[in-house]
Amino acid sequence: MVFENILSEQKGRIQYITINRESKLNALNKATLAELHVAITTGFNDEGIGGIIITGAGPKAFVAGADIAEFAALDIAGGRDMALDAQTKVFDIIENGNKPVIAAVNGFALGGGLELAMACHIRIASDNAKLGLPEVTLGLIPGYGGTQRLTRLVGRGKTLEMIMTADMISAADGYQYGLINHVVSPAELLPKAEELLNKILLRAPLAIASAIKAVNAATLPGTQGFETEIDEFSKCFGTSDLKEGVNAFLEKRKADFKGK
Repeated sequence: MVFENILSEQKGRIQYITINRESKLNALNKATLAELHVAITTGFNDEGIGGIIITGAGPKAFVAGADIAEFAALDIAGGRDMALDAQTKVFDIIENGNKPVIAAVNGFALGGGLELAMACHIRIASDNAKLGLPEVTLGLIPGYGGTQRLTRLVGRGKTLEMIMTADMISAADGYQYGLINHVVSPAELLPKAEELLNKILLRAPLAIASAIKAVNAATLPGTQGFETEIDEFSKCFGTSDLKEGVNAFLEKRKADFKGK
């Protein structure tokens, strides 16, 4: 597929996805979300890709929100379809993916942009990044999982404050609240994301996938997280990677995992 709104390239075992609508501050319109769905699912299904880094084109914005122009003609049913489509085809797929996804947040991450970053497993932000969920200034609330994921990350009180005031916070505040994993200079943003992902890629891929599933189960309604952990733990014993990891430990050498 030829992409018009994003860039997708592979370097080594890392897939780099860049939201490429710089003139629109990389706003997420319907077409961009559709392209993200294709790029992300392709990466998750490609054995040659171990993980994904998502960022925005240019220095100003990661993603400055949804494309508001698309909201004008929507009614209740249209709004529901928009939220459901985006959540199930992009945001939930990222969160529940079998490979690590890191958001490299450069500049504004507002509305749908912050929701995209929160769906990723790890968030690294440049020190000039601004984060927020300003939907109530439009008469809306976050619709791409923002109310749920932000609550899990920073707690109910801070989530309600951020959403109800619509205020932006700095990357430093985001780090303090637990929303951001690392804050670096703009020049260090992608190198830091690459460094972290490359470290993860040295670990057992099937174990990483199991860890994602088990950790996600900790906050899913109706899910027994401890049972999920036990199930995923036990599945690891059926992998060649576990045998390799144990042998490497006993033989005092680095493990060479194959994802099998």
